[in-house]
Amino acid sequence: MMNGDIRKSVIAGSWYPGNPKVLRADIENFFHNLTEEKVKGRIIGLIAPHAGYMYSGQVAAYAYKLVRGATFDAVIIVGPSHRVSFRGVSVYNKGGYETPLGVVPVDAALAEKIMTRSSVTSCIPSAHTQEHSVEIQLPFLQVALGEFSFVPFVMGDQDRQTCEDLAEAIFKAIGNQNVLIIGSSDLSHFHPHEKAVKMDAVVLAHIERMDAQGLLEDMGNNVCEACGGGPAAVTMMVAKKIGADRVKVLKYDNSGDVTGDRTSVVGYTSAVLYASETSMVKDQGHNGVGDDTGLSEAEKKVLLDIAKKTIECRLSARDVPEFHVDSARLGEKGGAFVTLKKHGQLRGCIGYIEAIKPLYKAIEEMAIASAFNDPRFPPLRREEFEHLAIEISALTPLKEIKGINDIEVGIHGIYIIKGFYSGLLLPQVASEHKWDRLTFIEETCHKAGLPPQAWKDKDTKIYIFSADIFSDKD
Repeated sequence: MMNGDIRKSVIAGSWYPGNPKVLRADIENFFHNLTEEKVKGRIIGLIAPHAGYMYSGQVAAYAYKLVRGATFDAVIIVGPSHRVSFRGVSVYNKGGYETPLGVVPVDAALAEKIMTRSSVTSCIPSAHTQEHSVEIQLPFLQVALGEFSFVPFVMGDQDRQTCEDLAEAIFKAIGNQNVLIIGSSDLSHFHPHEKAVKMDAVVLAHIERMDAQGLLEDMGNNVCEACGGGPAAVTMMVAKKIGADRVKVLKYDNSGDVTGDRTSVVGYTSAVLYASETSMVKDQGHNGVGDDTGLSEAEKKVLLDIAKKTIECRLSARDVPEFHVDSARLGEKGGAFVTLKKHGQLRGCIGYIEAIKPLYKAIEEMAIASAFNDPRFPPLRREEFEHLAIEISALTPLKEIKGINDIEVGIHGIYIIKGFYSGLLLPQVASEHKWDRLTFIEETCHKAGLPPQAWKDKDTKIYIFSADIFSDKD
């Protein structure tokens, strides 16, 4: 990168130490002061303050310690403009930001993707030159993450339309990347301590509910204050689109708690937005997995009876009868899998991915294949039959997707193709193993005989489908 594209620090030596050893030691000390805290789920976003470290550094540490040692494809930081007035949002789309701990490179490709999808973004270098709200976050990230790339945004406007435009552009641009988004914001400014606490409680309540619209409305009506309310709202909007369903306010403080002067204070908070384990797997038994394909309960019973009778006949060395169905739906072509389990453990699973046979006929053939031709298991024995649970997955048509954010764990199954390799996992597999979206796609790659990250390759095709899943044990 060209040296002229590096945005130099303007607050090192004042807002935080200019000596790299002292700066790193201060941040390590902030982390050391905290008890170990974890969230059960995938961290998607953070909200952190942007005052000098002597005032809000300890509060910020609550957020950044949670991501220490984590790996992200990129980090997005959204901060408000304090120094320059301009319309829309400015993105610094080249070079990098320099701190005493080194240069953090800008992810220019991601910045460009976001800009092409947004009507409110442009590059206004002067918006970044003296602005502290983005830079103040970087040393914490450098200590917590090590090397990383980022995209810095400074918001000149913080109205709802601007926030929604930027959030949608970010969401569409990141695709299947694992991105951490950070909203840089302090809370109320220069009120007596008691009034500040009450006003800040309104902001915290909106954050806890991931209520971006409510936050912006209350700010507009002067019910509460947050100089980075727009960045916080964008963070909530993007995180929610990606799949965050939980927020935890980690710490609240104000400058009066630090200095002892409570006559005129500034509020600070840190929060984490994440996708909880329950949201990632949606594991509620058969009622919470898969999707309805329009089969009636009577039609499901017919299909289960066909599967059971087919297996039973083969075990008894009898001819499988010609099945006749009255339902037009069962005579339609449809993809389907038959899954066999014994004592809760997989005993066989084979199916048609696409609709090439009438549904009832597909069930008959796949019941035999699962019981006797699954290469992972020996042929089913007669004595196993009474312990067998039969599960049918009637599939919807395949739909190709461009990014894994379209995958809803617990609803979708995945079919992946790369060259001569292919693999499929049904919706219930992710739920049963309590996988998140990323683990699900990586396990599908493994099923296909591919490396875990093969889904990122340009020549890899990813398909999703839903399934109506039902069992004779329901």
